Amino acid sequence: MRPDLVPLLWEAFGQTMFMVLITLAVGGFLGLLLGLGLYLSRPGNLLASRGVFAVLNVAVNVVRPVPFLIFLVAIGPLTRAFVGTTIGMEAFTFAMCIMATFVFARLVEQNLVSIDPGVIEAARAMGASPLRIVRTVVVPEALSPLVLGYTFLFVGVLDMSAIAGYLGGGGLGDFAIVYGYRQYDWAVTAIVVVIIIVIVQLVQWLGNSLARRALRR
Repeated sequence: MRPDLVPLLWEAFGQTMFMVLITLAVGGFLGLLLGLGLYLSRPGNLLASRGVFAVLNVAVNVVRPVPFLIFLVAIGPLTRAFVGTTIGMEAFTFAMCIMATFVFARLVEQNLVSIDPGVIEAARAMGASPLRIVRTVVVPEALSPLVLGYTFLFVGVLDMSAIAGYLGGGGLGDFAIVYGYRQYDWAVTAIVVVIIIVIVQLVQWLGNSLARRALRR
């Protein structure tokens, strides 16, 4: 790779990390809340409500299957209303936060559903409030799979940031396309691929380590 591209590569790396970390923070938190809402409102659960569950379930089912490239275009008016533009790093980060919220919500719900119902019933029999059960039983019991789910979300968000780069959103994806693919410099593309693989491997290792630690608590 040409030496003059090194500063641009570092800038692209920083842009990718900005988009990914903001999306993980916002989408991960909102997705956790939405996933808890899905779990708690399921029929027969702590805060059972068919109406609430139906609305949340349909919302997740509508957003989650949409390819991110189409989703970016589809929410253009909403992005413009909140960010003021439909292009650029901030606009794509906004769209990534929304998509990550709904993707992680389903992961959270699936992990919480796998909790032994007997543990929940034992806590209810002792008079614990729903909020206390969530805080002291539900989340701790599902902590290990939730950590792995968050790791999976990181990889998905990294993929979304690369797609955003294809549309001029900046980051490693944009760098690989502009200075690699369009200029037939396959070394640049290879370097970006290696960087992404290293990032994913490090995050996966960290996620697996934290998940094992959560199981041993």
